[in-house]
Amino acid sequence: MPAVTRGGPPKPRRPRAEAPASPSKGRAAPRGAQPAAKLHAAKGVGLSPTVALGVAGAALGLGLVVMLATGHRAERIGAAMAHGVDGAFASAGFKLKTVHIRGASSTAQADILKASGLYLDQPTLGMDLAGVRQRVQGVGWVKDVQVVRMLPDTVLISVQERPALAVWQNQGRMKVIDAEGRVINEADPARFPQLPLVVGQGADQAAGLILPAVASRPRLRDRLEALVRVDDRRWDLRLKDGSLIQLPAIDEESALIQLDQLDQRQRILDMGFARIDLRDPEMVAVRPRDAALPGQLAAGGA
Repeated sequence: MPAVTRGGPPKPRRPRAEAPASPSKGRAAPRGAQPAAKLHAAKGVGLSPTVALGVAGAALGLGLVVMLATGHRAERIGAAMAHGVDGAFASAGFKLKTVHIRGASSTAQADILKASGLYLDQPTLGMDLAGVRQRVQGVGWVKDVQVVRMLPDTVLISVQERPALAVWQNQGRMKVIDAEGRVINEADPARFPQLPLVVGQGADQAAGLILPAVASRPRLRDRLEALVRVDDRRWDLRLKDGSLIQLPAIDEESALIQLDQLDQRQRILDMGFARIDLRDPEMVAVRPRDAALPGQLAAGGA
C-alpha cells in the first residue's frame, strides 16, 4: 500500500490507503447534502443535538447572507461559510483518516493516491469529490474511476485499471502502453521486463491487434524478442536467435497459420533461418544464414 506521510500545511499529510472495506461499513454521503442530513450524520459520531443544530443553523444563516451579498464579497463570505461549517464538523470527527483504493494494482496505487490530492484530517463533508475524480482520471493507469465518501472519515476510490500490454520503443524512447495504444506515463518500462517489446512509429496503435495472435502460439511467443513495425503498415517479428519473420500488411492471421503448419511438420522455427518471408500467400521464402540469395519453401511444406 502507498506510504503515508505526516505533517501540516503547506505540505498536506496523506491519509492511509487500504484495501476497500465491506460496503456494510459505510455509505456515501450525497454531494451537496442539506443541513438536516449533516445533522443526522453528526449524531452518528456523538455530536450533541444542540451543537449540531447550532452548526446547521449557522450554515443556513450564512447562506442567506451569501444570497444577499454581491460581487467578490459574496465569494469571500461563501468561502468563509464553507470553511466554518467544515471545520465544525471536522472537529466532531468528520475528517479524513483512510482512503480505500479498489480495483488498482499495487503498482498503480501510490500514483492514484498522490494524484487524488487527498490529505490526512481533510474535512470530509466539504470535500470536492468531482475534483478528486478528475485528478485521478488523469492518471495513465486509470480507465475509469468513481469516488465515494464514506462518513465519517473514509473515501473509497474505485478504479477500472488499464492493464499494461507492451513496452513501446520509438525514436530512442521507451514507454509502457495499454491495449488501446495509450501511454501509461507513470509506468517505468524497466519494471516490466516480462512485457513484449514493440518497435517503431505506429507500433503503439497496432500492437493490440497482433500481440494476442502471437501470444496464442507458445513456440513463437517464447522465441520472440521484438515486433518491429515497418512503414506503419506491417510487422517483422524479430526472434531471439536473430531470425526475422516477415508478415504481410493484410491477413496476418493466415500467414501465422501457414507458419504454424510448417513448424508442426518441419520445425521451421528451430532451423535458424536468417529470414522467413510470409508476405506471399502462395509460398514461403526462406534465407539461410550467410546466404546471398533466398531459398524457397512451398507453402504446403514440400
